[in-house]
Amino acid sequence: METSKFSLLFFYVICLAIFPTLNANIGHFDHEKNRKRLADCALGFGHDTIGGKDGKIYVVKDSSNNDLVNPKPGTLRHAAIQKEPLWIIFYRSMNIKLHAELMLTDNKTIDARGANVNISEGAQITLQYVRNIIIHGLHIHDIKKCSGGLIRDSMDHYGVRAMSDGDAISVFGSTHIWIDHVLLFGVNDSYSGDKIMQVSLAFNHFGKGLIQRMPRCRWGFFHIVNKEYTHWLMYAIVGSQQPTIISQGNRFVASPNPNAKEVTKKDYAPESVWKNWNQRSEGDLMVNGAFFVQSGKSIAKHPKAEITAKPGKAVASLTRFAGPLKCELNKPC
Repeated sequence: METSKFSLLFFYVICLAIFPTLNANIGHFDHEKNRKRLADCALGFGHDTIGGKDGKIYVVKDSSNNDLVNPKPGTLRHAAIQKEPLWIIFYRSMNIKLHAELMLTDNKTIDARGANVNISEGAQITLQYVRNIIIHGLHIHDIKKCSGGLIRDSMDHYGVRAMSDGDAISVFGSTHIWIDHVLLFGVNDSYSGDKIMQVSLAFNHFGKGLIQRMPRCRWGFFHIVNKEYTHWLMYAIVGSQQPTIISQGNRFVASPNPNAKEVTKKDYAPESVWKNWNQRSEGDLMVNGAFFVQSGKSIAKHPKAEITAKPGKAVASLTRFAGPLKCELNKPC
């Protein structure tokens, strides 16, 4: 998957028996001994993503984050900038407060299974001009805009970075990315380079109290599959700049608010414009008055999308394990 800023593959991994190709994660007792099985789970446009599968295991034992130029061995920042592929795991549960954005290099997996790892109260993770990244099982919350300064982004280079945006994970100019956070795709309405963006979003549950941008799509091709939406406050999905949005097998449960029944939002262009955008609902389940305003024409399945949607009525079981998995030693995830 080719990306510009914020354009990325979004997955909460649900490796259920109902998806044989995903049966690499949930239900196995040996995740601690066979962590790299996770790399076989990717579907959709990012299906070739393997992260650090071909590299060594790197164990993060130290939650400190004080030296941005010469990070201490055993820290997440030190692991992230190594040249070789790495599968990064955590020795124990920890909270990591990033004093400045964390830069990753190519061919890395951050795998937090078996520990409760929080990235919070500090700066974001940044993926810039990198390829082949998997981020799984982290709790990322309360991220702030943070000042830049001298930051090492690889073993061979450090330089001055500007203030970070305060996003959970920021992705720019990268390919083959598989992560489980962030939903704003497209740098802005004027950057037509995002036309090449191809994004799969699947098996998530967006619960009560969420407002909007689930996702917000600019340009590009978006395949939204088997997701649960419950009581959004404004809208669930919105597009601008001619995005193609294919919504398949999702369940949309609207709130009692009569002004928040529409799944889509089309305020970014007049009807004479958006009526030609391809935004389609196929096999979605609409509950409590939810509705999806379609536009454009029906579209044959994208040859690289890969994920075959189940009916919307199956979404409750498909999203049962959405979010970071609780994995314990000698117990199934």
